[in-house]
Amino acid sequence: MLCGFLPETRMPAKRKPMRKIKDVLRLKFEAGLSHERTAIAVGVSKGAVNKYLKRAAQAGIVWPLDALLDESALAGLLFAKTATPAPGYALPDFAHIHQELKRKGVTLTLLWEEYCSAHPDNAYRYSQFCWHYSRYRDTLRRSMRQVHRAGEKLFIDYCGSTVPIIDADSGEIRAAQIFVAVLGASHYTYAEATWTQSLPDFIGSHVRCFEFLGAVPALLVPDNLKSGVKQACRYEPEANSTYADLARHYGTAILPARVSSARQSRSRRRSAAGAALDPGAASQPPILLIGRAQCCDPRTAGRVEPSAL
Repeated sequence: MLCGFLPETRMPAKRKPMRKIKDVLRLKFEAGLSHERTAIAVGVSKGAVNKYLKRAAQAGIVWPLDALLDESALAGLLFAKTATPAPGYALPDFAHIHQELKRKGVTLTLLWEEYCSAHPDNAYRYSQFCWHYSRYRDTLRRSMRQVHRAGEKLFIDYCGSTVPIIDADSGEIRAAQIFVAVLGASHYTYAEATWTQSLPDFIGSHVRCFEFLGAVPALLVPDNLKSGVKQACRYEPEANSTYADLARHYGTAILPARVSSARQSRSRRRSAAGAALDPGAASQPPILLIGRAQCCDPRTAGRVEPSAL
């Protein structure tokens, strides 16, 4: 069902100075001028004159004004706020609804039915429910917003900086690449160190990542890495044959990120693994031992587990 568009919001008009409003009352009641002449003399519209006179009549204000009635008191009488009636419908928790829609299989229809069950007597109809949610969604930060379903996409990239690894036997320090994979909806993160970004290391990292997650996502979204993407293209990027064979073996699909699309890779670069393993993030770079991989989860950041190697 289509939801209505959010109507244009207008800023409230700035109130005229009380000096001009008092001049309107004086010229109308004391000088006896018409609405049109009063508007010209004061420099306001004829509609404004009519509005001020109507407010004065509703507030019981007569001319001449009481000597004890200053401008602030007059404004309080003319522009007294009326009590807002209590809403007849229960307002849904749209922040919760927005988060629930990220879950696999969750739809607005299902959430509306749950909302109706919680508020059987004062629930919005489905069309109004959708329209109010559309208004809430339009208040969020405007960007190329992506809705991630649980288990749908796994974003894959390498950290920009390498990490020094010390060999426990020889003491030799070598630079290692950090493979990072992040699930879009939950930001559940896997990271490990490999010597290179070559195709064997790249494919092996995928296999160990799937074993760590205990499942395979529906889509693999790698950055345009040479080890995974044969030809980087804005519209039709092509994965290399070995990477395509891996996707075919695990029953998933490859959807490379668009070229020069910073927003699509932000989830990976902002992940806990990138922050924990990027040498530029701390004054002293971390040292990882050979044969150990960093398995980072936003809820258990910093935990180190043996690698599958």
